[in-house]
Amino acid sequence: MRLSVRTLALPAAALAAALSLTACQSSSDPDAAPAPTSASPRQTTGTDPTAEATPTTAAPDPTRTTAPATAPTKTPPKETARPTQAPAPSSTPADGAGGDDDARPLRPCTAQDVKVVASKVSRPINHLALTITNTGGRTCDALGAPLVGFDHSQAPIRIMEESKPQAVVTLAPGESAYASVLLTGEPGGPGEDTHGMTVRTVKVNLTADSMKTVPAPEGTFVDDGAAVSYWQRELEDALQF
Repeated sequence: MRLSVRTLALPAAALAAALSLTACQSSSDPDAAPAPTSASPRQTTGTDPTAEATPTTAAPDPTRTTAPATAPTKTPPKETARPTQAPAPSSTPADGAGGDDDARPLRPCTAQDVKVVASKVSRPINHLALTITNTGGRTCDALGAPLVGFDHSQAPIRIMEESKPQAVVTLAPGESAYASVLLTGEPGGPGEDTHGMTVRTVKVNLTADSMKTVPAPEGTFVDDGAAVSYWQRELEDALQF
């Protein structure tokens, strides 16, 4: 029984010694081929396993345009709407109500609208006062100065331009306007005939085609120096000329 165990142990020890000898010979033999090693997965691709992958940049597409960068624009603050005041409505005054001359077109007073009176005044001397009163139902305007003549005279007397008022005299129904008539003037020279005469009628042209003839005060004497003023709002203003 003991013999069998020894017999089996001897071959095993001999086998281990042979394997150790073989290993020593392999390490000391320079001609021996190197032991095969397992290939790295990276070596199988033929690339350096230590090399890092280099990122690639795609070439720009020449057909593609890139919008230039624009600076952000600032939106101006909104202004608060200011309340506007509605203009006051303008209205044209009804006839007979008077009102601003600019609010309606001028309407000249005619013979059908007014009554005309020629009267004497105590001062200044050698003057007559002409009065027109609106007897119609509509407002009218005493425009300019009347064209005045006497009896059968063909030409009107002179107009005193210095008496021109700043505004047209507007007459509502019942209102009056005034003009003064200078009856005689200073002679132009010694012995000059001024062709004076006593007249009975006074012709008053309110417009070029509207005339009224009224009686002259008794004893009215006129000559070539006669003149008339513009229509005035007040009698005192007319008699200053």
